[in-house]
Amino acid sequence: MTILSRLFGGAGDGPSAEAPVKIGGAGSRFVSGYMRGGRSVAMNRWNPSVREAQDDVAAAWEKAAARANDAIINSGWLSGAIEQCVANTVGTGLRLKAQPENETFGMTNAEAQKWARQVEQRFELWARRADECDVHGMRSFGQLQDAAFRGWIATGEILAEVVWRKRSWNHHGTKIRVMPAYRLSRKDDILRGIRTGLYLDKDDRPIAAEIKTHVPSMGWQEKRVPLRDTAGRRVLGHFHDGPLGAYRGIGPLVAALQVIRQFDDLSDATLAGQILKTLYAAVIESDLPTEDALNGMLTAQEQAQLARNGEGAFGAYLEMIAGFYEAGGVDFGKNARIAHLLPGDKLELKQTDAPGDDYKAFADDLKREIARALGMTFESFTGEYQGASYNSNSYGTTEIFQVTTARREKIVAPFCQFSYEAWLEEQIERGDIPFPGGVEAFIANRAAASRALWLGSPKPLADVLKAAKAFEALERMGVMSQGQIANALGVDIEDVYAARQQEAEMRKNYGLREPVYMNASGGGPQGSEDEAKDNDEGNSDDA
Repeated sequence: MTILSRLFGGAGDGPSAEAPVKIGGAGSRFVSGYMRGGRSVAMNRWNPSVREAQDDVAAAWEKAAARANDAIINSGWLSGAIEQCVANTVGTGLRLKAQPENETFGMTNAEAQKWARQVEQRFELWARRADECDVHGMRSFGQLQDAAFRGWIATGEILAEVVWRKRSWNHHGTKIRVMPAYRLSRKDDILRGIRTGLYLDKDDRPIAAEIKTHVPSMGWQEKRVPLRDTAGRRVLGHFHDGPLGAYRGIGPLVAALQVIRQFDDLSDATLAGQILKTLYAAVIESDLPTEDALNGMLTAQEQAQLARNGEGAFGAYLEMIAGFYEAGGVDFGKNARIAHLLPGDKLELKQTDAPGDDYKAFADDLKREIARALGMTFESFTGEYQGASYNSNSYGTTEIFQVTTARREKIVAPFCQFSYEAWLEEQIERGDIPFPGGVEAFIANRAAASRALWLGSPKPLADVLKAAKAFEALERMGVMSQGQIANALGVDIEDVYAARQQEAEMRKNYGLREPVYMNASGGGPQGSEDEAKDNDEGNSDDA
């Protein structure tokens, strides 16, 4: 018998998952492999199955979306956290920074820069007017981004449509309709190639969607809406960041729904405990009969009233209990008094216990988990900055800002790009924006012509002065340009230069001297000779 046969229990028998190989000789209890603690209490009943991510999403989507939406609209602290999360990611709206691939169209860099500037200014005119960009005429483009991202938080999806509505008071016909994600059907039809409301081609690429639309006198009806028209234009946008293998997304709050519910239960239980703490229960211990003991709790006036009515103390006591439960509340009475008990009686006050000292620590742990699901720091989520140092706050903000940037790029920016491409094509076709080769050249090179960045608000700075010194050092080292610094501060470098040029002309017209910059080296007129000398001395000291 070979060594392998002795190890595995016989010739020809291979290793089995049910009988792991023992290491260290006969009788050894130490084994090598993953999940060695599989028989522990914690792992014993943890037996999930592996299946397609789309099946998991389809099974949980409706209930998860409903629960997330209910939690958001019925919880003040969660609603406020959503406001902060939307403000961090969207702000007043991502701004267009057009970056066309000018070499494809034969533009010089100067021509492309001028063309991009014109596009950005024209797009802003469309984006700021609700009756121009929104098919309902109620939201500006920034507000549409806000609404779309809020819907993504609850459902994990953004559903939008490009429609043509040229009204008499409109200059543009391109309009955007943002729809709730539940308008997208979740049915499956293998014969028709429908998977969770999406029509798939042979490569499992979505080509159309089953959308619920309201038809007058007929109610809600489902109809097939293509994602692109015959010319390749995107007319229906479905944006999500679902797991690999899923055609639909699911909201980021799904992992924290149980924790949200636990926090609500903890808050309710704590509030109930604090209310009960203000009450007391009286327990009478007496050697006397019940009737005599109850009479001892009554005043002379109350005993006389019962005698006139022909009632006993015990009957009055039962009537009090019935009235208590019928009213469903606690009656404290009009006045408080101290009863003089009979000899041998004892009155004991019972009081409820308050939550222990571990309440805040446990509640904070729940809040941290919810904050991570939302992509926020604990301090931003709760508004508590006590005990947070400058370094910890700075590091936390820097890490979370990466999540914010990623969500802008993967969720909000695709929606903005989808809308921008439809608007740009209309402008070129109308002749409002010139383009080499006309609209035909644009359609043939749509991706290169409509390439753009979408910029949001900058990362919050805990100490602006420290950040400014860091930017200055990086620029001197030659590893960071002024344009990159402007982007980090949430402004466009072209806007900065244009504003500075305008201000310089205004100072010249008013006869004002140019400002003196700290540690300036060339680049323009300086102030007085003393100021220039101080600057030179400062530069020498730095050197």
